[in-house]
Amino acid sequence: MSKGTLYNKVWDAHVVDKLPTGQYQIFIGLHLIHEVTSPQAFDMVAEKGLKVAYPGRTFATVDHIVPTKSQARPFADTEAEQMMGAIERNVRNFGIPFFDFNSGNQGIVHIIGPEMGLTQPGMTIACGDSHTSTHGAFGTLAFGIGTTQVRDVLATQCLGLDALKVRRVNVNGELKPGVTAKDVTLYIIQKLGVKGGIGYAYEYGGSVFDNFTMEERMTVCNMAIEGGARAGYVNPDQTTFDYLKGRKYAPGTSPEAMAKVDEAKWQKAVAYWKSVASGHDAQYDDVVNFNGEDIEPIVTWGITPDQSVGVNDKLPEVGKFSADEVKTVELAYKHMDLKPGSPIKGTPIDVAFIGSCTNGRLSDLREAAKVAKGRKVAKTVRAFVVPGSQQVKAAAEKEGLDKVFTEAGFEWRGAGCSMCLAMNPDKLKGREISASSSNRNFIGRQGSKDGRTILMSPAMVAAAAVEGCVTDVRELMQHH
Repeated sequence: MSKGTLYNKVWDAHVVDKLPTGQYQIFIGLHLIHEVTSPQAFDMVAEKGLKVAYPGRTFATVDHIVPTKSQARPFADTEAEQMMGAIERNVRNFGIPFFDFNSGNQGIVHIIGPEMGLTQPGMTIACGDSHTSTHGAFGTLAFGIGTTQVRDVLATQCLGLDALKVRRVNVNGELKPGVTAKDVTLYIIQKLGVKGGIGYAYEYGGSVFDNFTMEERMTVCNMAIEGGARAGYVNPDQTTFDYLKGRKYAPGTSPEAMAKVDEAKWQKAVAYWKSVASGHDAQYDDVVNFNGEDIEPIVTWGITPDQSVGVNDKLPEVGKFSADEVKTVELAYKHMDLKPGSPIKGTPIDVAFIGSCTNGRLSDLREAAKVAKGRKVAKTVRAFVVPGSQQVKAAAEKEGLDKVFTEAGFEWRGAGCSMCLAMNPDKLKGREISASSSNRNFIGRQGSKDGRTILMSPAMVAAAAVEGCVTDVRELMQHH
């Protein structure tokens, strides 16, 4: 039982009914949509002669299929242009707010929700994208859903969901210099496995999370799904409240004067947000503890996010894995063309990608820029940086980060999902191997069935770009 946890409090507040299937009908407070999983859902709603139940609780953007080099219309990819046309038509027909290219607020759905203040503690959130767990950083229950479920939320504002157990994941102590939130989440996944979280929501806590910024918390929650968890969250605290205050859709913010906040409305919201946090007497179905000092910069070597090692470690022998893991491990070594017992450090790369809903925020770009500044991308590497939103892009340019990257030899792009999933022109070619700040290293994920992906932090990607191979970023930090 998980009595007294944020999960239980928010779940109980949103239960509409228990269904004959054993699932629960849950009211969804915020529905985020994008151009890929919504067209068929809208068609199904229209075919039944229905309307969107709560258009004011639904917000749309475009991110997955949009090109990042040139976002001029029409797109060269006819299918991408059709998807753009479909979402433009649907938001107009159903009266849904839309963050398009002209809004100045377009971007990856899991980046714009928080930066617009739409994502708030105590909410239930759904989106037709698996990494919706990102929003749990604010103390929400956030679920990635499929197209038929997108239809259900559009038509009813409800979802049929199974109740989950809650695992508390504590990371205590202090992180070493050069170790980031991306390393923390990869480490947790390495230790608990990609199936370890099945049937669970992960509640992240401990002193490391207490000291994390909101952007760092988002990075970890983003990849809860990679660990098999249905959702991941951090309890809301003063860091959460400070981040949200004054944002466009946050409580008490005046649409006319963004800087002006109605304190009474704001304090009422904060009081509620504090009440949904897990209590000191909260009960958990499971608790695991990790030491922040034990975490090194982590890189993946295989084809699942749990196949990873510290950057200075050697690749594991096949015999170290359980019988049911061996087949996947052998396939990983064959696909990646790597050998057990060999070092991952020094592995040559062809492509360096900084971006994605995991690591496309301003703080991510700042950390990568620190490494890139005054250096040059290796001649054998093509490297590019893709801000997660138009707001991130503008803020980065105001700080001059774009110039740091372009002077180093990186391409500076427009906002979008880019090579995280390659549903756009940004793809690996042939057997290319990429250092990527994204979230998945599945075979074919980055656009080539033979392409290879090594996941790491943005700073580690920048280090690999300038060295031309997998590198311990801490060595470059010492030289600055």
